[in-house]
Amino acid sequence: MTSSSDTPRRGSLASALGRFHAVIPAGGVGTRLWPLSRADAPKFLHDLTGSGSTLIRSTYERLLPLAQKNVMVVTGEAHRGAVTGQIPELDQGDLVLEPEPKDSAAAIGLAAAILHARDQAASRTGAEGTIMGSFAADHVIAPDSVFQDAVRQAVATAAENKIVTIGIKPTHPSTGFGYIRTGAGYTVPDAPDALHVVEFVEKPGEAAAQEYVDSGNYLWNAGMFVAPVSLMLDHLAAAEPDLHAGLTEIAAAWGTDGEDATLHRVWPTLPKTAIDYAVAEPAADAGDVAVIPGRFTWDDVGDFAALARLNPAAQQESMTVLGKRARVYSEDSSGVVVSDSQRVVALIGVENIVVVDTEDALLVTTTDHAQSVKKAVEALKEKGDSDVL
Repeated sequence: MTSSSDTPRRGSLASALGRFHAVIPAGGVGTRLWPLSRADAPKFLHDLTGSGSTLIRSTYERLLPLAQKNVMVVTGEAHRGAVTGQIPELDQGDLVLEPEPKDSAAAIGLAAAILHARDQAASRTGAEGTIMGSFAADHVIAPDSVFQDAVRQAVATAAENKIVTIGIKPTHPSTGFGYIRTGAGYTVPDAPDALHVVEFVEKPGEAAAQEYVDSGNYLWNAGMFVAPVSLMLDHLAAAEPDLHAGLTEIAAAWGTDGEDATLHRVWPTLPKTAIDYAVAEPAADAGDVAVIPGRFTWDDVGDFAALARLNPAAQQESMTVLGKRARVYSEDSSGVVVSDSQRVVALIGVENIVVVDTEDALLVTTTDHAQSVKKAVEALKEKGDSDVL
């Protein structure tokens, strides 16, 4: 695996986009959004912004102008019906169902292996093969046009045989995200913002996060990756040979009579690891990673405080209300109410409150303590109250 030079050689952006296939990993329960988000109805299946569209549908529509319906979704078997209901246009062969969660390296790696197998069947080489882009199903991004420009630049850079990530310019010294340390500019036609990646950095403490933001040399790692599938798999094979071998075996059986049996036999044996450890960090050490700074707004909707933050009403110290059946009375109060029942919720003289009302569970906290909701989920699991999880 050698890094490419900065000399253009792969052709036009139009040619590169013709090889682009978007992948949407749709996993994770989102425990900090309990009891709204649960194992059988994770956050990507909800409309969390009041836009009238679920997060996964918004992600699909955001990618459609770039991928031209070449979109693959990787999700759990339990979500087959919900995902196909949200994206009825999805080709059956582009719905990849995991028998059980195996973290991002297996999910994204399987998508890459399937796309690579299709390239081999069509006798497409690495230089002509698929460029995949992986974008989580549960992120809120705006405006779409600025995001799409960043993806085009990422595709153009990936065509130079690079793994490309789209980093987010930090708005504050967050300790909840990993960071990307950027280097010198990388000369790529159609990608004026491309930069070399020096390293990926784990979630920092407060002092380090402040230093990163002050330096101007760090971006948030949003987990977006665009790369030739052959290069992605080369790095996966080097760092995680057992995972690569298992995914290759599954991909070889994909679309055949042996697909289901092979998937259910091999998948449970695969190691669990994140794509950052299995591919991104080793590739960065090898000089094979570039980054496009994303100038769009981005939120991973990690907790209920994010819902208040994403709603303009929160800027006016008023109440954010979500839910088609919500019946809320608010006086001298601020925060967020998510109602999935027809009960009346009356709030008087409370600030920064979070109320989530469902048919079988009620959560009351504050936006300052929104990150602690995960502890309640863990406690309920220990008590055996799995029926509400």
